[in-house]
Amino acid sequence: MFAPVLLTLLASASAAVAGVVDSSLLSKRASPVENLKLVVEYQTEQRLHVKIYDAAQQVYQVPESVLPRPPNGAVDDQKSDLVFSMVNKPFSFAITRRSNGDVLFNTSGSAMIFESQYLRLRTQLPVSPHLYGLGESTDPFMLNTTNYTRTLWSRDAYGIPPGTNLYGNHPVYFDHRGSKGTHGVFFLNSNGMDIKINNTAGQYLEYNTIGGVFDFYFLSGPSPKQVATQYAQTVGYAAMMPYWGFGFHNCRYGYRDVYDIAEVVANYSAANIPLETMWTDIDYMDMRKVFTLDPLRFPLHLMREFIDYLHSHQQHYVVMVDPAVAYQNYPAFNDGVQQNAFLKFANGSVYKGVVWPGVTAFPDWFAPGTQGYWNGEFDSFFSASTGVDIDALWIDMNEASNFCSYPCTDPEGYARANGFPPRPPPARLGSPRPIAGFPADFQPQCTAQVSFNVNASTYFGENIIILGSSVTLGNGDITQAPGMSANNYPIWNAVVDLPTDTTVTYQYVRSENDGSYIYEKTNRTIHTGACNGTVQTVSDTITTTQGTPKSKRDAVDSSVPAALHPYLMERQSQGNMKGLPGRNLIDPPYMINNFAGSLSNKTLNTDLVHANGLVEYDTHNFITRSTFAGAGRQVGHWLGDNFSDWDHYRWSIFEMLEFAALFQIPMVGSDVCGFGGVTNDILCARWATLGAFYPFYRDHNENGSPPQEFYRWPLVAEAARNAIDSRYRLLDYIYTALYHQNQTGEPLLSPMFFSYPNDANTFPLQYQYFYGDSILVAPVTEENSTSVDIYLPNDQFYDFYTYAPVRGNGAMLSLTNVAYTTIPLYIKGGSIIPFRSSSANTTTELRTKNFNIVVAPGLDGAASGRLYLDEGDALAQPATSVISFKYSRGQLSMSGTFGYNPNVVIATVTLLGANQTASYNNGGYGGNNDGKNGGNDVGNDGNGNYADYGGNGGSAGTFNATSSTMAYTVNAPLTKAFNMNLGGGRKF
Repeated sequence: MFAPVLLTLLASASAAVAGVVDSSLLSKRASPVENLKLVVEYQTEQRLHVKIYDAAQQVYQVPESVLPRPPNGAVDDQKSDLVFSMVNKPFSFAITRRSNGDVLFNTSGSAMIFESQYLRLRTQLPVSPHLYGLGESTDPFMLNTTNYTRTLWSRDAYGIPPGTNLYGNHPVYFDHRGSKGTHGVFFLNSNGMDIKINNTAGQYLEYNTIGGVFDFYFLSGPSPKQVATQYAQTVGYAAMMPYWGFGFHNCRYGYRDVYDIAEVVANYSAANIPLETMWTDIDYMDMRKVFTLDPLRFPLHLMREFIDYLHSHQQHYVVMVDPAVAYQNYPAFNDGVQQNAFLKFANGSVYKGVVWPGVTAFPDWFAPGTQGYWNGEFDSFFSASTGVDIDALWIDMNEASNFCSYPCTDPEGYARANGFPPRPPPARLGSPRPIAGFPADFQPQCTAQVSFNVNASTYFGENIIILGSSVTLGNGDITQAPGMSANNYPIWNAVVDLPTDTTVTYQYVRSENDGSYIYEKTNRTIHTGACNGTVQTVSDTITTTQGTPKSKRDAVDSSVPAALHPYLMERQSQGNMKGLPGRNLIDPPYMINNFAGSLSNKTLNTDLVHANGLVEYDTHNFITRSTFAGAGRQVGHWLGDNFSDWDHYRWSIFEMLEFAALFQIPMVGSDVCGFGGVTNDILCARWATLGAFYPFYRDHNENGSPPQEFYRWPLVAEAARNAIDSRYRLLDYIYTALYHQNQTGEPLLSPMFFSYPNDANTFPLQYQYFYGDSILVAPVTEENSTSVDIYLPNDQFYDFYTYAPVRGNGAMLSLTNVAYTTIPLYIKGGSIIPFRSSSANTTTELRTKNFNIVVAPGLDGAASGRLYLDEGDALAQPATSVISFKYSRGQLSMSGTFGYNPNVVIATVTLLGANQTASYNNGGYGGNNDGKNGGNDVGNDGNGNYADYGGNGGSAGTFNATSSTMAYTVNAPLTKAFNMNLGGGRKF
């Protein structure tokens, strides 16, 4: 281990490079930080830690509470795979691979800059490198290496446009050099940064960050999968997710009420499409306030009935929670104020922004009372006995997103002018149609319906609402009054449920674009008809005149009162790593390429000071909806607000690979069929099949777009049934892969080059990948196409659906006539895959299905696989089984630990690539209680050991000449080890 070295020469190094820095920076640049320390730690044989920081330790560093540091094993530097070297004047350092002398990281040739608000460091790279990572992004999976900038700064990124900074921040990259090996570089820094990759002065990668320190972890690999496991050891292993989390999920922003979501559940059942989990977006909230229910549309008693129905049918329920709390007099806000849980201005007043409920406060996650406050709100609102009994939680909008543009000096005015909270849809007094299987409260009720029509000319941005004496007309509360549709402008229309045989008063109100209202002078009346009779129609003309459009400008004054915004950060105490004094926290000297503009635009003010003294300028990038390095230890991730188009369909593949394979967040997926815009049956059918091979599989779209539940098109419904059938039969296989990522960091999804690191043809592949380590997914990616060209390396594969052998030759393979209802899949040779014998409507039912073990020999005639079993839901598992399968020379063996009894058996074993000429009449198996493999073809008497399930001499397999498979009936329990003779099979 290198001892810490004090470097003062870095100050002059900074000055020396002034001539190569953009002149626009020079007038703003602060003086360099002097008295820097260098620490080099050989933490393991594969991980080298290099940190350069200020000796006084005032400069901000990522807190251990956000990312716990990996242990330092302090290995002998001579045993390390990596070699650190340095030059004193001018300062530079390099990292070399010991085994072959390959230089992996080299800062020479470009001096390093270390200033309070600007750090720069450049490393040389080989010509045309193969780089991956540095997310979150929708840019190509293999990074562009010419005139390319990747910006890391969390923002609410609707549409996830390429070439921009998105929700999350993962400053780690994999550098793959073929036969020379793969290494990883993790830059532990949460400040905003531009990472530039170019070849103008030789190939290089350059970090430009607006704060923090240089804190690097170098990972030696040498294989891509080993780099992934080493990164997991550095930032933490991915969390286990519940077994049911791999089921199919459905959501939509815009479900009208509890009857709407119940009808969706019933429709999926009627369409015979398995629905594991129903989700609800912010529609369930009362005027978008967190920890509330809309009393008219999602009343508590009906929500509890709905959730009870789901749970009684082995289904689950998830809702969204946003972190922004409405700045209103209600329990969630009052509790937060009482417990000092919100971010505050310098004068002690609560900081205000604007999100869905209008003016909002934001939790200060570094305040001592915040976690207790947040836990308390959850315990109360989501109480299993008295509240909304959810099964999991969905967090959104916490980049943090703030709709009000900086400096947002009038959040109340901005909310009024821009319609926050949005007006809820007209309330219904019952379901308009029978909902099969649901209780009486979800069936049509005795109501009258009235179609209100009014002739009203309006300016753009002015709307008409109807306010009356019925609860469905707001009952005098203008905020609850329903809006009217202008589809037949100038006639505005709303169809409203009303009580029967009742006189109702009402009037038409103009809703102005500044949040004000123009009321009619007198009310109108209507007497409603009988129960569920003909819809009554009224036609009126509004009596008020068109209003005057108001400007929608946000702030009346762009200046920020000094009392509210400490523009320049005050001095922090010595050694607290909270930032140097005198920093410009709003407009730093170096401005990163933030797509939203200034650092504080559409988010929290970056000069806000947290309760513990940290500032938002430094912490912004790890308080995010999407993720910072290490977030996979606790959460999964959906890939944000995408669009319903073929580009986003394609981008979802490599985005998913980045998170699962590189960033150690394996429970990941995109909104299937797209969130924004209008999908169609072909796109949605293709996406339904692709989404079945995301770890997280959810159909979700936005309010204002047509509904896109899978059952709405016959083609999509068929595609979904096919895809879910395959997904569910493989569910234990992918659950096993998640377990191993949780234990070792080995990714449950991986790009092609992870499995074929020496095949240069795999390096740029971004649309085909391995689901688990054995299922090759190769989707059709072109619009309306039924063909696709895929790459098969020089290896043995098998068609997933027919089991027929397919020999890869390191060349492209053209697939034609690929139906819209299927997706090309292949089993990699050398694999043993545990399939469930059939699919099911729910994952609970699926767990009652027996297994079919599929043996797919590789070119050498051998194969291996694994199976993890537990009860599927508990945080602490009471019992588990970790099972290994091996096949070689005709012998299949199962060994491992068998603590969990799944109460199912291995019903069949299927050998792929079988040769009928081999001898198959010795198919029996034997085993012992001691966990060691049995060696006899026939087991003993069954008193604690294996009986002869295969019959006298074992079952002779059934040969299928078309697919070259041999199938054996086994019925072996999953509680003991065994050996089984499958005959010779075929060696390719």
